[in-house]
Amino acid sequence: MKIKFLYTLFVAAVLFSSCDKNYLDINEVNPNQTQNPPINGLLAQVTYQTGLNYFRSGDFTSYYMQYLASPNASGGSDTYDNVDRSSLWYNVYNTMQDERIMLEKAVANNAYEHVGVAKVTEVMNMSILISLFGDVPYSEAFDATNFSPAYDNQQEIHNQLLVLLDEAIADFSRPNPTFKLDASSDMIHNGKIENWIKTAYALKARLLNRLSKTQAYNPTAILDALSKAYTSNADDAQLTRFVARSPWNLAAYENTQLLLNAWLSEQFVDHLDGTTYGVVDPRLQYIATKTKAGDYVGTPNGRGRLGTGTNQEESYLSLDGFYSKSGAPLLLVTFAEMKFIEAEATFATDKARSYQAYLDGIKAHMTKIGVPGPEQTAYLSNPTVAVGVADFTKAHIFKEKYVAMFLHPEAWVDARRFDYMYKDFGMPLNAQLPTFIRRVGYPATETDRNGESVPAVNSLADKLWWDQ
Repeated sequence: MKIKFLYTLFVAAVLFSSCDKNYLDINEVNPNQTQNPPINGLLAQVTYQTGLNYFRSGDFTSYYMQYLASPNASGGSDTYDNVDRSSLWYNVYNTMQDERIMLEKAVANNAYEHVGVAKVTEVMNMSILISLFGDVPYSEAFDATNFSPAYDNQQEIHNQLLVLLDEAIADFSRPNPTFKLDASSDMIHNGKIENWIKTAYALKARLLNRLSKTQAYNPTAILDALSKAYTSNADDAQLTRFVARSPWNLAAYENTQLLLNAWLSEQFVDHLDGTTYGVVDPRLQYIATKTKAGDYVGTPNGRGRLGTGTNQEESYLSLDGFYSKSGAPLLLVTFAEMKFIEAEATFATDKARSYQAYLDGIKAHMTKIGVPGPEQTAYLSNPTVAVGVADFTKAHIFKEKYVAMFLHPEAWVDARRFDYMYKDFGMPLNAQLPTFIRRVGYPATETDRNGESVPAVNSLADKLWWDQ
């Protein structure tokens, strides 16, 4: 299986490196590389790179969320500097261009399962972009002759993504596809169509939940989507096979080689070690390293390291931790996330159901990362957590979802919807904004080459349409 997987990725890398990537690339064609990649090779490339795009975006939004902190004072992501995100932009559009090629081939050959995957992965990638940048090129982005594509309205893109999900669900249900998904080439669900259908509904619930601050928020529609989405951790969309080290494992490993990376933020450590809430969350030991003193110490965002950085004076992502161990899975959409969405959607109308979903979300996440049953029971029965229906608030939902969405880019959507009202969540030191960051600036590749189309950004504190 491993040999076949590596071969698939190798073929995919060779085949796709010459694909015409719309306006993002110089339009050069290597005559030694195929211009007609096979459909399952495209499937491998699209699903693999889609997963990595969640890491690529989470790799910097985790600093906005104060999951991680730079070991150096005034780190760019720590302090809300307008760091160039051209690499992420390139990778997301590159992935979608490959997905469009796969879609074209799949439609031409009645490969309905591949059609469905193409549409779901497009939603995954585009939803990342609009959550970071707002308006982005979409309707004209894949025209290879257009080097100055217009920017589409983020709200209209959001609505189109919901339509794509409905189309994908219908495509997965069409009978007699000419080609079945190759399990070894599907890096997210290993060819399981029923899981792809559940993921489409889960993404629909996520996108609808983004609208919680708008008049378009529709709890009934969210609950309908959730009823057809995940029912256990076994359904999760995740990347579990990698060419080399999994991304967060590489970050943790680099730190052991004095390439300082993957340092835990003081905010996140305090959130779990009893400092902020008065209860020790057992999940911390399944995520972070202890210091040489045997405790957990986070690094203040913006301040930089307190010690030398080489003598275990702070806590880092652990090489034995769930997120950063060898072969650690990269989580894209999870059952735990769905339970917290359910808790939010039912809070106003069925508080008892909301409270149970909140508890179920905690348990699902604890089970996912390997917390033993007795430790789960102790935490879930602590009065700080088991507050009861009468004293249950939305702040409890966001407090626990903050932990369950560790390192995930969607967590930054949650923070903005919640107006960063996590207990004791403060501005980073040396921040370059007077308030919390709300958006990402457009990449230099766009402002340099498509400047006339790029919307004006007054400040990285400007709110996107769903965050008003």
